[in-house]
Amino acid sequence: MQRTLEQWLAYQQHVHPQEIDLGLDRVREVWQRMGSPRAPRNLIVGGTNGKGSTVALLEAMLRCAGYRVGAYTSPHLLRYNERVRIDGCEADDAAWCDAFARIESARSGTPLTYFEFGTLAALDLFARAGVDVAVLEVGLGGRLDATNIIDADAAIVTTVDLDHQDWLGPDRDHIGMEKGGIARPGRPLIIGESDPPAGLLRAVLERGAVLVRQGIQYRMVDRRDGWSWEHVDGTRLELPPPLIDAPVQKANAAAALAALHALRSVLPCTPGALADGVAGAQVPGRLQRLPGPPEVILDVAHNVQAARVLAQWLGDHPMEGRVHAVFGALRDKDVAGILDVLGPCVEHWHLAGLEAETARGRTAAELEHALAPTKPRDAHATVAQALDAALRARPARIVAFGSFYLVAAVWRELNNPGGSATHGTS
Repeated sequence: MQRTLEQWLAYQQHVHPQEIDLGLDRVREVWQRMGSPRAPRNLIVGGTNGKGSTVALLEAMLRCAGYRVGAYTSPHLLRYNERVRIDGCEADDAAWCDAFARIESARSGTPLTYFEFGTLAALDLFARAGVDVAVLEVGLGGRLDATNIIDADAAIVTTVDLDHQDWLGPDRDHIGMEKGGIARPGRPLIIGESDPPAGLLRAVLERGAVLVRQGIQYRMVDRRDGWSWEHVDGTRLELPPPLIDAPVQKANAAAALAALHALRSVLPCTPGALADGVAGAQVPGRLQRLPGPPEVILDVAHNVQAARVLAQWLGDHPMEGRVHAVFGALRDKDVAGILDVLGPCVEHWHLAGLEAETARGRTAAELEHALAPTKPRDAHATVAQALDAALRARPARIVAFGSFYLVAAVWRELNNPGGSATHGTS
């Protein structure tokens, strides 16, 4: 009997007794049984924040240069199909189902996690579609993540900060060591932040990779009508602002440019293609603005570092009137730290429990306990209830942020004509 995509995904939840099982032996074994499918050229992007945006920037630049590109990202926002794009188009249900069937045939009882199924499917789909280059987003960490079975031609670590400490270690040094595991001997590893932890530098050097650092091998220079990317070899590119908002996106774009510069002999791109890619790359749910009234900002800021970026953006883009927030998070997140960073930017909090969206979701009561007692707030069992309360309050701006589950649920409510939420865009 043929399974639908929904049936395949439900099945994958039970093939492995653990949701996360870091390690490469099992997934590599199944991949090799499948014939080791891969694209001719591969780039891999790790880091705490900025991975999805950097993948989108690489994908856009390479496509503007005329390459057929496969992009693999996770998690998805609205549809599982989003996780694989081939030449700009999401893989359809039939393609996913066929890939999963091939994986099931090859695994011969070897347990695979939900993420490992998806990663193998992406590699299989890219090979069958004949892409020129694949851009892979690391799921968790790097060294033991399933994407790391591929020896990428170039790797990027965007940022390193505290997240997933139960899996990656207690501090930036340990986390950096794990993320540096995507480095390969003699191949470029680009570090996209100016102050990387020593653990990341040590991991890259121990693996014999060619280290390319922001502020040393390349830098960004702001100009009145854009910015420029400059390399120590004398290369300079004049660039427009990234379409993806927030100052940090220049750092993501600069890291992507550094990777393509390092691979220019095998993946040549014209300056015009690079500029067009910077100007055209889009990622939903990253400082995504929906005009109102009220204006709604959607952002998947779910750790303290991402909360700082969101707070900076809100400070740089003030507007007259009240700012309310709709917020929800998973149990493994530093909720108190996130709320502390965004506290000064928000006048009223609508806290949404996510237990209806995922078993890992925090309840509204847990969120309320983490919020400073002086902050005006209301707590709701569901995202829909929290969003409805925020809309009824008629603020000038609603910032809906936190977990991917929260942002996806808000998006669905705002775009569901039969829903209770009313908004200027619906």
